[in-house]
Amino acid sequence: MDPNIRIVPRAGRDRLGEGPIWVPERARLFWVDIEAPALNWLDLAGGGTGTRPFPEPLGWIIPQAGRRDFIVGLKSGFATFDLESGRLTSIGDPEPDHPDNRLNDAKVDFAGRIWAGSMHQAETAVSGSLHRLDPDLTWQRMDGDYGVANGPTFSLDGRIIFHSDSAARTVYAFDLAADGTLSGKRAFLRFPEDWGWPDGMTTDEEGCLWIAHWGGGRLSRVDPDGRLIRAIPLPAPNITSCAFAGDGLDRLFVTSASRGAESVPEAGALFELDVGVRGLPPRAFGG
Repeated sequence: MDPNIRIVPRAGRDRLGEGPIWVPERARLFWVDIEAPALNWLDLAGGGTGTRPFPEPLGWIIPQAGRRDFIVGLKSGFATFDLESGRLTSIGDPEPDHPDNRLNDAKVDFAGRIWAGSMHQAETAVSGSLHRLDPDLTWQRMDGDYGVANGPTFSLDGRIIFHSDSAARTVYAFDLAADGTLSGKRAFLRFPEDWGWPDGMTTDEEGCLWIAHWGGGRLSRVDPDGRLIRAIPLPAPNITSCAFAGDGLDRLFVTSASRGAESVPEAGALFELDVGVRGLPPRAFGG
């Protein structure tokens, strides 16, 4: 294995690791195992890890600005979560008409809004959407007809949002206005079959996108025009997402899944990569 790739030591592995996020106020990297379901964390200073089970599938966790509570995306919808007590408080279900859907992958834009995708849990229906959760805890459906909604991430200036339909092997780009409206949907990058499927993404300090390849066993870096710059093979077939972390934002953590790859020892591991570029400061929800 490449010496710049490290497997984070911990007990067990993830069935469906996803949604890594660096929370500097707690000096921890958090990520989820959607199908355990569980919330995991890594103390970057000491290297200790922890986990907390959840009562239902958990797609992501995002801190709230100035508060200790988090916002989480569940099968049942948006909720607040107190890490210390474990208390979950429902905000609401953006898709009451799709009871077999769940929330899947989310990020915060420069205005403190959460952009969250959804998908059919069994992956047998094209019923996913892209939702926007505003700081006043209201939400809107912004786009639809996704097989598996994934990503998202943003351009350096925050004026473009990138969002994937993994099932369609396509990363889309939208123009994002200051008021949160979208326009100009276009295909930013289409994955050839031998790349697998696009999964989670993040943006680095140079405006390039790092994209996880489900079924492709790698992480790719593409420039703002969608041109491939670098591909990093990883020893697990189903790579799910990535996030820069640490005080210098120079440690890239990558999640993976053991689902469908149970015979691969590294599948479901959390990887740490030294890629020679820094990420962007994480953003908290403005609510």
